[in-house]
Amino acid sequence: MRFMVIVKATKETEAGEMPSTEMLTAMGRFNEEMVKAGVMQAGEGLHPTSKGARIKYSGAAPVVTEGPFPVTSDLVCGFWLIEVGSKDEAIQWMKRAPFAPGDELELRQVFDAEDFGEAFTPELREQEERLRAEVARR
Repeated sequence: MRFMVIVKATKETEAGEMPSTEMLTAMGRFNEEMVKAGVMQAGEGLHPTSKGARIKYSGAAPVVTEGPFPVTSDLVCGFWLIEVGSKDEAIQWMKRAPFAPGDELELRQVFDAEDFGEAFTPELREQEERLRAEVARR
């Protein structure tokens, strides 16, 4: 099972405050543990929303809104993509992540092809496999 682990933004991350050397070191150790265990597939921090944009699809043309955006519980400042055997295993890994009191993560399971049922035709499945292979080659 794959999970996206969403790291929630804070006032500090939205202000562009960078983590300390100690935090970067602790996060590096945690990431290394996950890589060695075959759990981590990807993981990155994100710039604040002041450097981003939102695109809303409504009506004839998408509407673009430039950041920054108000700090709310829906903002993201980083993520991991992990592969584990269960949601419980994902939770156990993330309980070990080196975050400060008040920081928050959200775990969301990533859809697999089988989750889409009959709507995911053999042609769509072949296309998905071809695109994944092409991305992996890059």
